[in-house]
Amino acid sequence: MSGTGAHIEDIGPQPQAFDIERATTQNGDYRSVAWSGRFLQVTLMSIPVGGDIGLEAHPDTDQFLRLEAGTGRVQMGTAKDQMSFDAQVSDGWCVLVPAQTWHNITNTGTTPMQVYAIYAPAHHSPGKVQATAAIASADTDDEPADWSTQPGHAPDQHG
Repeated sequence: MSGTGAHIEDIGPQPQAFDIERATTQNGDYRSVAWSGRFLQVTLMSIPVGGDIGLEAHPDTDQFLRLEAGTGRVQMGTAKDQMSFDAQVSDGWCVLVPAQTWHNITNTGTTPMQVYAIYAPAHHSPGKVQATAAIASADTDDEPADWSTQPGHAPDQHG
């Protein structure tokens, strides 16, 4: 992982195996794409104390997130000002985000929140590493690979 040890190399739609719990807990970057397939993608995330994943909605992307360390608050809803789902999550919990659902997870703990996310379909550039949320939000070159299978892609919405 960037800054904290070995980095998982995104080898694209080739067979891959790695210790996802160890990779997630050792990841020090806001987002690091670990594997990109034709139909889904695995990213590792480290959210600093008080930070969040960022309010967003993916029009064409379902998402599975799992906390490997830390605690947080997940909020979801049909609109960014109608977050009707509100839950506390911690190590071992998963969050399931349907496409078109506004969502955010905020780190409410005292240590970084370590998360992995699975997107279906792929959502980011293969192998993309973004050290901070600010770098990720300013990144204008973060699109799925041409070889990934995408629906009639609508742009994400951010709060």
